[in-house]
Amino acid sequence: MRTGTAEQLRWLDQTTINGDRNTGLRLMERAARGVADEALSYLERPEEAKAVVFCGPGNNGGDGVVCARMLKEAGVAVRVFLVGDRSKMTPDILTNETRLNTCGVVLEDFDVRDEKQKDFTEEADLLIDAIFGIGLHRELSAEVAQAVEWMNHAPGFVIAADIPSGVEANTGRIMGNAVRATATVTFTMAKPGHNVGDGALCTGKLLVKDIGLDPDLMDSLEYPVAMLEESMVREFLPYRPKDGHKGIFGKVFVVGGCRNYIGAPIMASHAAVRSGTGLVFLGVPEDIYSIIAIKCMEEMPVALPDKKGCLAAEATDEILERLEEMQAALIGPGLGKTPGVEQSVQAILKRTHCPIVLDADGINAIADHIDILDSRSAPTILTPHDGEFRNLTGHWPGGDRLGTALAFAKAHNCVLVMKGHRTIVAGPDGRAYLNTTGNDGMAKGGSGDVLGGLIVSLLGQGMEPLEAAAAAVWIHGRAGDWMADRYGCRGMTTTDVLMEGIPAVLKELE
Repeated sequence: MRTGTAEQLRWLDQTTINGDRNTGLRLMERAARGVADEALSYLERPEEAKAVVFCGPGNNGGDGVVCARMLKEAGVAVRVFLVGDRSKMTPDILTNETRLNTCGVVLEDFDVRDEKQKDFTEEADLLIDAIFGIGLHRELSAEVAQAVEWMNHAPGFVIAADIPSGVEANTGRIMGNAVRATATVTFTMAKPGHNVGDGALCTGKLLVKDIGLDPDLMDSLEYPVAMLEESMVREFLPYRPKDGHKGIFGKVFVVGGCRNYIGAPIMASHAAVRSGTGLVFLGVPEDIYSIIAIKCMEEMPVALPDKKGCLAAEATDEILERLEEMQAALIGPGLGKTPGVEQSVQAILKRTHCPIVLDADGINAIADHIDILDSRSAPTILTPHDGEFRNLTGHWPGGDRLGTALAFAKAHNCVLVMKGHRTIVAGPDGRAYLNTTGNDGMAKGGSGDVLGGLIVSLLGQGMEPLEAAAAAVWIHGRAGDWMADRYGCRGMTTTDVLMEGIPAVLKELE
């Protein structure tokens, strides 16, 4: 799904309107209809319901005023509060205020001291947030913040017009406070703030409504950021010929494990097997080889030189030799943090031309030598969560996770999978994918190892690095959603996702 910036959407609106107020009013009418229809879907008996609409003085507020009129026409008892300076009302909202008055509804000035306004808000079945649209770049004023608090504490359904007020459209940052919507009805296309950062926690169900902008005009712009969808992932996946054999479905090498972390490489290699790789080799320190080998059925375990239960620097040459025969490798799950691990990982990255997925302790191993990534000729995919990203760069991703991920990927010539709620997959060419699958039941040990195994599997099957990482992230999250539906977020396990969820999702994608 296309994702447009605030600047692109403003340009599209302004170019479509081209100074014609009637066109602007028609677009506002269509936008409001999308919000009103969604709002009414929450009501069994509109004629018995109450709604309060919070409007700003700009055109987002105009959408709210029109929506209020439509709710009134549907039989809902409506009150409309203007949050902001009446003198700053746009011509379009003024026109629609007159139409609202014709229906017998007044645009009231919001007054935080007015107990009757507050009581009505608390009694309302529906609350419409139309204070700010996608142009917000500053902290909310005290008055607006109070209106946001009223909506967030009210028991009714909250429907946001375009984007929840308080969320910055391009980054998902919260500008002091933000509306926590039940649903958000956005127009033309999604914005990054709907799906990244804290903004993703405020959006609720996201619906994109077509308001009739010229499709040729929309096609004239480039949209490097996209929301991942099932149809997109299905197109990404490589073709599997009916007469294929294991030699053409990829050969990958997973390097991981130490005396203290035995499960991680097993989870990762199992995930690679479960997602279609022809041959999976698993390299582990010799100290734990016998334990690992018992767990391997399809994988082929390899004992590597170790020192006190961890990978030794002397393992480097053997790993490099094996990588010459591989289509991709995953390095890091459960490796631990020792000088030998650091030396080996750094040497491998410098000397191999094999595509590498770097995860967990593999990422930690290059924390003081991040420049190793810059000159690699072969693809590199990094999969840090926020803590690993801080260890790698010295700072947290911050409020602009998307911008941070894109900047890192470009600076270091890699694909960055910024794990977390609404994982971001950013490429060195400025493209990025935003994931919307997954749930808090996946926040358990081993989840990242399974994702790493998925990524290296798809990479080894011949997918482009950015698409391989993006598809793996979506499949992993969808598998988690599958298991949450079956067992619940508390009861599901990483093994459930690996053994049941991933095969089920891959079958759906066939």
